[in-house]
Order: sequence, then structure tokens, then C-alpha cells
Amino acid sequence: MAATIECGEGISTSDSAMYVKKVLSAASPLTLKIIAECPVTKARACDLILPHSTVSTPVFMPVGTQGTVKGITADQLGSLGCEICLGNTYHLGMRPGPDLIERANGLHSFMNWKRSILTDSGGFQMVSLVELSEVTEEGVKFQSPYDGKEILLSPEKSISIQNSLGSDIMMQLDDVVSSTVKGPRVEEAMHRSIRWLDRCIAANKNPEKQNLFAIIQGGLDAELRKACLNEMTQRDVPGFAIGGLSGGEEKDDFWKMVTLSTNHLPREKPRYLMGVGYSVDLVVCVALGCDMFDCVFPTRTARLGSALVPWGSLQMKHKQYAKDFQPIDPDCQCPTCKRHSRAYLHALFKSDTAAMHHITIHNIVYQLSLMRSVRQSIMEGRFPEFIRTFMKRMFPSRDQYPSWAVEALASVGVTLD
Repeated sequence: MAATIECGEGISTSDSAMYVKKVLSAASPLTLKIIAECPVTKARACDLILPHSTVSTPVFMPVGTQGTVKGITADQLGSLGCEICLGNTYHLGMRPGPDLIERANGLHSFMNWKRSILTDSGGFQMVSLVELSEVTEEGVKFQSPYDGKEILLSPEKSISIQNSLGSDIMMQLDDVVSSTVKGPRVEEAMHRSIRWLDRCIAANKNPEKQNLFAIIQGGLDAELRKACLNEMTQRDVPGFAIGGLSGGEEKDDFWKMVTLSTNHLPREKPRYLMGVGYSVDLVVCVALGCDMFDCVFPTRTARLGSALVPWGSLQMKHKQYAKDFQPIDPDCQCPTCKRHSRAYLHALFKSDTAAMHHITIHNIVYQLSLMRSVRQSIMEGRFPEFIRTFMKRMFPSRDQYPSWAVEALASVGVTLD
């Protein structure tokens, strides 16, 4: 491990990559089976075989920050057809803490979830809690938002916590900067993320049971992205994530960095686009070659009263739904739409948090159903037509199509009517 820690101080990243390949001599506990590939776009349907379950991709992963998706139980999440959800290393590491979860035989047992779990590294809090953090080569120093104490999240500590959590997929600790940042800080973060990847690989105590994904950085600079892709793909990690996007940058820049990344990522490894959850973004980025997605959007927006539908969203707090006895979406088969009307949900929002629960269930089903439909269309060789139908329903007229989406889809051979 000493060699990897010293990388950047006299040892080349290529030498470090050779060292890391020796560390990764154990077989990866992950298998990616490509079931079908779109003949027009870069989309593919895969089976991602993980220690706790097989995940059908493309897949949207609900975010369960502290061992639960807010507002619903693990049993409910499973009954909705969710095959993999997220846990947050930073928050779970703070409380209840890795020791307690390890004593409970890991996060699966602790939250009573039998399917797959992906845990983030804690690195995102470098952006979301930037006023409480300081980045050095050693790691990220945080001031705890709970008790004000200073803590250090190093690559080794991040992996140690994730080893205790026992997740199927662990994310490396990367140096995260906002996607709107430019200049030397972006290059610094990219190179540091490579060095930290090597330290994460060396620190993983369970390579035979837990899969470590690398995170591609480089901001909106194509050359930095390519340099990061070139270095990280030399490490034989089980999968790769596209990081540092979906943070406020222009969509024209966003999609170009996504497609650049998928162009250079290995075909035989899963590709995870971090922090993406809007339905248009999901469909377009599947076309650009991404397999896995996550975002708090569908569950957070549910708690604000917004229900997702194929033509956008319905704000259930609005008075127009007070006497509307239709379900949220007449075509939806979720438990909420089968049992409750818009009028009931509107009334409930004024008096009971159960309204948030019902809309959360609906929004999760919407996202999961969307991705299942995308997968089915890929397997049946009709994904480009699926995209056209999806866009026509989402937007009342062709003039309202987002220009970035039109351009992105055209880049992979899909022209919109």
C-alpha cells in the first residue's frame, strides 16, 4: 500500500496501475451479461449479476441515504420491483456508525434488504457540505453537522466504512468539485482522484465479495476527461462511474461529457452515470451508452407534492385537483394509483404525511417502469421508436423539445419527428 500512497511523489501512475493489478488478482464478484444492443444508438440491455441479486439494466436506483428510502419500508421497496438501492457512506458512517452496522452483519441485514446495495464514497459531501470541508492529499476533513467535531474521511476510511456496510458495489473516494468550477482545481481533482482510486483498491478487504467502482472526473474539459479515462481504465476494477456532472452545468456540456466517457469506457464493464434522475435525461443517456443511474429527485419531489407522469408532473397541492377523482396516472399500476384519487391525495397533503408516502411509491414505480420499458424496447430492437414516442408524449409540440436532447440523440443516430 505504501507505493500507492506515494504515487505522485516519484512513482508514475502507470507503475501504480501495475501494482494495483496485482492487488486485484481475486476474481470480481460481478458479472455483466450483455443481453441486447441497440443497432442505432449506444444503448444496451444487460444483466448485472451481483452477490445479492441480479439487476436488469438500464436501471434507476432509488437513494436510501441512511438505510431507508424516505417514506417507505424495505419490504415495500422490494414489492415495487426495485433490485438495487443506494446507501450513503458519509451519513451511515456518522450515525449509527460502521461498528454497529457490522455487528448487525452489514447493511443488508440491518435494514432487512435482501437485494443489492450500492454505497457512495462520501465524496459528494465535498460539494454539498463544502462550507464544512477541507480537501488535502490525505483526505477530506469535515466538521460534523451533528456535533461539530472534525473528522477525516480518507480513501482508506471510506473503504473501511463500506467494507463494514457490506454493499455489493462500493464507490471510490474521489476529489469532487462542482461541475461549474473551471481552472487548475479541476485538473488537480482529476489527478487526485486517480491516486485515491489506487489507495481505495489497496484498502479493500473484501475484493472477493464487494465490487469497487472507479469514478471518472475531469469536469467539463474533454482532454482532462480523456486523461482520466485513460488512467482509470488501466485499473481492472469491476465497473466505472461518470462523476462530476449533473451539478448545474449547461446541458450542452453535460451530454457531451457523458458520450465522451461512454466512448472510452470498456464495453464489458457496467457504466454508472451519477446523480441523474429526470426522465428525459435518463432516456437520452441510455441512448448515449449508460447503464445505471441514481438521484434523490423522484423521492424528494414526492415529498413536495409532485407526482411524475409520462407528460411531466402533477403538483398535487394545487387546488385544481381538489375535486379530481382520477388516479395520478390512469395507466399506472402502482398501489397508489390503484387505490387513491388525486382529490384524496390533495386533501391528505393538508393533514397527513401519508400523502408523501403515497406519492413516493408512485414516483418510484414511475422511474422503475420507465427503465423496464426502455430495456424491453432495446431487447425488441425498437428503442429509437420508443424515444420518439416518449418525447412526443412528454412535450406537447416539437418546438418544446430541449435542444440539447435533440442534438444528443442526433449524435447517436436518432432524429426526432
